[in-house]
Amino acid sequence: MPLLIKLLRFFNSHCREIYFINCSLICHLSFTQKKYHLHHRTHASWWSVTLKTLTQTDTQLFHWLFGLTAKRDCRWIIWMSRTGDGHLYLLLGLLLWLFEAEHGALFLYSALLAYSLELPVYLILKKFLRRQRPCDLLQNFSAHITPSDKFSLPSGHTAAAFLMASLIASFYPSMLILVYCWASIIGLSRVLLGVHYPSDIIAGAALGLSMSYFSLSLL
Repeated sequence: MPLLIKLLRFFNSHCREIYFINCSLICHLSFTQKKYHLHHRTHASWWSVTLKTLTQTDTQLFHWLFGLTAKRDCRWIIWMSRTGDGHLYLLLGLLLWLFEAEHGALFLYSALLAYSLELPVYLILKKFLRRQRPCDLLQNFSAHITPSDKFSLPSGHTAAAFLMASLIASFYPSMLILVYCWASIIGLSRVLLGVHYPSDIIAGAALGLSMSYFSLSLL
């Protein structure tokens, strides 16, 4: 009984302190929660505005570039784009393998490894991102060519071109400027023909370069 009386006295003497501690904790948690939600909304708003601005800039740049070829003969641009279809890469690899004894075989193996890594990543990104091509999304718009598939991000032609350019530059450094100019023209041609946004080209170049560097690091 005395023990119970002591406990009751202790509780009565400290209940006010406990009450204030609980109130302080509740206020602190409430303030922290409000601060978190405010930060989350601010971050989401910033990201939304940034993404909207980038999309608008991307679309405006596309319209400007495509306007350079509107109602003009684009046969040379189409021809340049077709150099990135893939046949040239296979032919180049086989010729180097047959007639270039120093680096030809290793170049071909590197190219086969790089493309075997790049292709699945490219297909997954296209299926996951599902970005419509400008010729399918924009109203009253017609591209100069019919694309081979529905989605645009990343640009497969650009990815393959920069992958090949990176490999060639790695094995034959004297060709660096030439092959990167060629890859850049292929990427630009895809925008001028109306089947890709500029951001698709940047993403494709990044994919091709990264897969090239990764494959070379494995050898």
